[in-house]
Amino acid sequence: GIAAGCRQSECALLGGETAELPGFYATGEYDLAGFAVGVVSRKRIIDGTAVRLGDRVIGIASSGLHSNGFSLARRALLHGDTPLSLHDCFDSGTTLGDALLRPTRIYVKAARIGLEHEVRSMCHITGGGLPENLPRVIPEGLGITVDLSAWTPDPIFALIQKRGSVSDAEMRRTFNIGVGFTMVVAPESAAGLVDALNASGERAFVMGEVTDQEGVSFAE
Repeated sequence: GIAAGCRQSECALLGGETAELPGFYATGEYDLAGFAVGVVSRKRIIDGTAVRLGDRVIGIASSGLHSNGFSLARRALLHGDTPLSLHDCFDSGTTLGDALLRPTRIYVKAARIGLEHEVRSMCHITGGGLPENLPRVIPEGLGITVDLSAWTPDPIFALIQKRGSVSDAEMRRTFNIGVGFTMVVAPESAAGLVDALNASGERAFVMGEVTDQEGVSFAE
């Protein structure tokens, strides 16, 4: 898994160690941690300050939950009066366990394509979902309207919402709801970027527009 991740992200694993802590971890338990370091010239930093009113927001599909929302997912799916089993099939033969444990996507190659199309901001959709992450990569005074009809989330999200009676607002704050990474580009660059991303094997779509109303709003 680590080797596959390095290949996807075009990074080298330079070293590491296995710490022996017999009094801390129980049998069968372990902790895996790491970090990445990169260098970029100051003039090439993409910090969102170039985003302008009317720019388009491009979404790239996630592979599932990624690494966020598992407390709510467990409560909705595996607890309660009629808990599901991780072996239950719910979507074209996919087991619940497989759906929950799909590896988080690595978007390095997509980001490189974005750089070729002069993206103005990029954002991983992690904890806090679209409402909390998107405002971090656009200037103050601007907001984003998200078109929810632009993509179809993975079925695992609908299952969690139904089984856990989770509100739309909480789903959007807790999960990526099908969008793992976003880019903001000028309107005239949007179609070309989407085409290039899809040609590379990504599932990309225009999912929103930068507005003069701060915050993130959603339209069906």
